[in-house]
Amino acid sequence: MDSSNEKNETKEYTKGSIEDVSDESSLGAQPHRLHRQLKNRHIAMISIGGVIGTGLFLGTANALRHGGPVGLLLGYGVVGSVVFCMMITLGEMVSFLPIPGGHIKLAERFVDPALAFATGWNYWYNWVVTGELSAASVIISYWDKHTSPAVWIAVCAIVVITINLLGAGAYGEAEFVFASIKVLTITGLILLGIVLDLGGGPTHDRIGFRYWKNPGPFVAYDGIAGSKGHFIGWWAVLSQAAFSFLGTEIVAIAAGEAKNPRRNVPKAIRRVYVRILLFYVGGTTVIGLLVPSNEPRLNLSAGKGTATASPFVIAINNAGIKALPSIINACLLTSAWSAATSDLYTSSRSLYGLAVAGNAPKIFLKTSRKGLPYVALIFCVLFISLGFMGIKSGSGEVFEWLSTMTSISGLWTWFGIGLTYIRFYKGMQAQGIDRRTLPYWTRLQPFAAWYVVISCLIIGFFGGFAVFLKGNWNTATFVTTYLPFIGFPVMYLGARLYHRVGPVAPIDMDFKTNIDEIEADTFDDPPPKNKMEAFWQWLVNILSSRSMISALTNHQQM
Repeated sequence: MDSSNEKNETKEYTKGSIEDVSDESSLGAQPHRLHRQLKNRHIAMISIGGVIGTGLFLGTANALRHGGPVGLLLGYGVVGSVVFCMMITLGEMVSFLPIPGGHIKLAERFVDPALAFATGWNYWYNWVVTGELSAASVIISYWDKHTSPAVWIAVCAIVVITINLLGAGAYGEAEFVFASIKVLTITGLILLGIVLDLGGGPTHDRIGFRYWKNPGPFVAYDGIAGSKGHFIGWWAVLSQAAFSFLGTEIVAIAAGEAKNPRRNVPKAIRRVYVRILLFYVGGTTVIGLLVPSNEPRLNLSAGKGTATASPFVIAINNAGIKALPSIINACLLTSAWSAATSDLYTSSRSLYGLAVAGNAPKIFLKTSRKGLPYVALIFCVLFISLGFMGIKSGSGEVFEWLSTMTSISGLWTWFGIGLTYIRFYKGMQAQGIDRRTLPYWTRLQPFAAWYVVISCLIIGFFGGFAVFLKGNWNTATFVTTYLPFIGFPVMYLGARLYHRVGPVAPIDMDFKTNIDEIEADTFDDPPPKNKMEAFWQWLVNILSSRSMISALTNHQQM
C-alpha cells in the first residue's frame, strides 16, 4: 500500500464495513453489514490463541499413548508443516481480500458456488460440533467429581453465549484476555518442564531422555510388532494433531470484522510459524520427556478420563508439586472457555458468510445496529446442546468423538483453502497481476498450496484406519471419521448439480470488487495510548520476532 492511504487514519472505522457489492441487489435496500470492531491486538491474540487449545493441553494424552514421544513429536511436526503452508496460503488471499465470509466467499469467487457451499457448511458444522464444552466439564471434574457435568456445561455455555451476544468487540477483548492466559500458561509449562526434566523439581529426579529409552520412542500400536506397528502408532497421532491445530484459520473469518485488515492480517499470518515451533514443537517435546507413553492415566476414553489425563498435570503430580496442578487446571479451563467462545463466534460468522454467498437462508443476514448477526448466532446457540451428550456417555468419550469429527472436517476446510488458492494463483497469472504487489506473499507458492491439498486428502482418508485392524471394529469411530469425510464431496457434487455452474475461468476471476472499500480502511496503526497497550505491543512483537527463528528459516516474505 502506498503512503496516500495514511490520510484515512482519522476515519471512524468502527462504523465501517465491507459489503459484497456483487450481492447488493439480493440484500435489498438495507445492506447487511458486519462492523469492523477488532483491533490489532485482538487479531494478534486471536491468531495466537487459535493455535493453543484443549487439543494441546488434553488431546496430547491419547497422542502420546498411541505414538510414543518421538511419534508424538513427528506427528505434530508433520501436521504443523501442513498448517504453516495452509496459513501462508490463506494469508495471501485474505490479506488481499479481507471480506465477510473469509475463505468461504473466496471459494465462490475463485472456484465455483459449489465449493463455497461445501466449504461453508463443512466449516460451520466443524465449529458447531467441536465439543469444547465437554472438554470444560472434563477439566472441572478434576475438582468436582460429584456434580453432574450438565451443570458445568450449562454454566460454561452461559458465559460463552453472553460474550458473543455483546458483539465482536467484546469477543475480541475476551479472547485477548483468554489468549494471554493461554500464552503465559503454555510458556510457563514448557519452562517448568525443562526444569523438571533436568532435576530441578522437589524430587530432584533428573529424567533426561529416560522415557525415550523405556518404554521407548515409539509405541507398537495395538501390539503390532516392529516398524509396522510403530508407523501405525505415528499415523494415529495425525488426526489428533489436526484437531489440536484447528482454529489457526479463524483469522480469515475475523478479517471481515478487523480494523485496518490489510496491515493487521499479514502481521498475524507472519507469526504463525513462530507459534507452531514454540508452542507445539516445544510443548510436545517437553511432554514426551516428562511422561512415559505407557502411563495408565493417559486416557480420556470410555468416560474414565478427567483432567488428570493431561500430560502436563501428570508430569507436575509426578514431580510432587501439590498446589500447581490446580492452578494449571484453572488455566486449562480458561482455554476451554476461550475455544468454546471462538467456536460460537466462528460458526455464527460462517453461517452469515454462507447467507452472503446465497448458500443459506437470507434470514441469517440480519444484523443489529452494532453489526451483530444475531439470527445466525441464536441458531448456532441451539447446537450447544450437543455438549450434553457427555452426561451419560462420559464427557471424555464425547470429547474424543467430537474431536475426531472436527479433525476430519478441519482437514476438508484446509483442503478447500488450498484448492481455492491454486485457482487464485492461476487467475493472477492469467490476468498478469504481480503477486509481489499484494499486501502479503511468499515464494513458496503454489507448492505450499499443493502440499496442503494432497496432505489433507491422505490424512483424512486414512484417519480411521484403526477400525479396520483385526478385532478393533468400533462403530462410533467409523461413523465419526468417515461421515464427515464422505459428507464434503457429497455436498460439493449435490451443489454442483443444483447450481449447474462450472468453475470460473482464470481470465474471468474478479480481483477488483471490494478493493476500494478495503483500501479506504487501510491506515497506519496509532501508537499505544497507555502502558498496558505498550506492554502488549512489546509482547506481541517478541512472539513474532523473526530473530527467534532466523536460524531455522531463510525464506523472505513480502
